Amino acid sequence: MQPEKKPLAFLLIFVLAIIWGSSFILMKRGLEQFSPPQVAAIRLSVAFICLFPFVVRHIKRIEPSRWKFILVSGMLGNGIPAFLFTAAQTRVSSSAAGVLNSLTPVFTVITGYFLFKSIFSALRIVGVFVGLLGAVVLIVMHSEGEFSADVFHASLIVIATLFYGISVNTIRNKLSEVRPVLIAGFALSMAGFPALIYLLTTDFPQRIASGTPAQVSFMYVCLLAIFGTAISVVLFNYLIKLSGALFSTSVTYLIPIVAVLWGVLDGERMGAGLLIGMLMILSGVYLISKK
Repeated sequence: MQPEKKPLAFLLIFVLAIIWGSSFILMKRGLEQFSPPQVAAIRLSVAFICLFPFVVRHIKRIEPSRWKFILVSGMLGNGIPAFLFTAAQTRVSSSAAGVLNSLTPVFTVITGYFLFKSIFSALRIVGVFVGLLGAVVLIVMHSEGEFSADVFHASLIVIATLFYGISVNTIRNKLSEVRPVLIAGFALSMAGFPALIYLLTTDFPQRIASGTPAQVSFMYVCLLAIFGTAISVVLFNYLIKLSGALFSTSVTYLIPIVAVLWGVLDGERMGAGLLIGMLMILSGVYLISKK
């Protein structure tokens, strides 16, 4: 990364941390009135509607050979993880979800090595194992420090971060010549249009018409879609091109801090499992990003 671009890169990381760190509490608010698939579908649909008008006229600028990589970015960077996160947050606190989201750099290294033959140093190997061990600690324990049998829902977030890692590497290695807003717009179109069709086949219209509580939850999910998906995806894609895949995912240092703060304000408890897991995951991320 060029020295003159460092201030902009750090500014983008700070802004993205605030946006994405707030995403988990917004999902939690949406789940108060809508089912997990509906929250995910609303998020993707609204983001698609926001970005598509700005990119549709540029469709001819995308080379045919790049569409399959945009599809990968749309499905693995946006579509599938949106449904995994909402399903997980029916049993996982927003604080824990924010911490587990920090596994993205771990899987960026793993998928970069296996899929794109990126350099894999000994220090990064250690970071990967430390980060994964931290995830195991957090998954098998409640935030209060007690052992939990609900491994399944927490594992959904781990799978989502694996998909994020594949998407980050795909953008960096296969879409570096494409403008970030076009990547985001067309990727969200591939995930958002099917999500919109699905949403309209559910009882979503009836729920919206039912009264204020559902409308308030819908407003929260719209904020999540506009800032946490549409705008943030454009900013993140630009950050990847500006500074590289690994530096970009270091935003996950700050995301769990923001997520945990929101959780505490919302009355969620911070126990040993959450704190130990967060410390280990962030230590692993530090080792991975250290030159």
